Amino acid sequence: MASYVIVGTDTNVGKTVFSAALVNALGCAYWKPVQSGLEGETDSQVVARLSGVSSNLILPEAYRLQNPVSPHLAARADGIEIDANNISPPLSVKNTIIELAGGVMVPWTDQILSIDIIARWRLPVIVVARTALGTINHSLLTLDALKSRKIPIHGVAFIGAEAIGAQHSVAEFGKIRILGRLPLLDLLTRESLQAAFLTHFDQKDF
Repeated sequence: MASYVIVGTDTNVGKTVFSAALVNALGCAYWKPVQSGLEGETDSQVVARLSGVSSNLILPEAYRLQNPVSPHLAARADGIEIDANNISPPLSVKNTIIELAGGVMVPWTDQILSIDIIARWRLPVIVVARTALGTINHSLLTLDALKSRKIPIHGVAFIGAEAIGAQHSVAEFGKIRILGRLPLLDLLTRESLQAAFLTHFDQKDF
């Protein structure tokens, strides 16, 4: 088992639900470095609810920003500046699932993108992608950006209804391993998520 950085091909692709499933399966820690948007449940609270791990394994965010926009805009609205150079994974705790905001080109500051942070950490990345129309393009662009920085990629996890052709194309063109596919669940609970993950993923792959 290792620590992983979870990135999406876009926003709202299902990174948080997948992160919760992985945290539950591995019994590891979870960390969201920057939370943009504090109305309703935060991503950390969702992972806590859906994973069921002890509260000490849900690590506090480095920044909690009010508005649900990109970190650099949310920080600007709150009148603060993110010091991205001093944000480091809390890997001394134990193996950690680190969920970033949106895609790899999301700005943390006016000078630094998510991919700059990932390249500095050098941790293996899991790309979470939709199975919906457009996923081939979005997935391959994300994989290409990561490879151009020589960032290690552990594999791709799909979210949604099965799309064998699209999933195969991403694997072939991207020369990447498909870890599995998490279907959309009519009733999303800790138990249903755990069952779906164990059905569609092999825990030994992590």
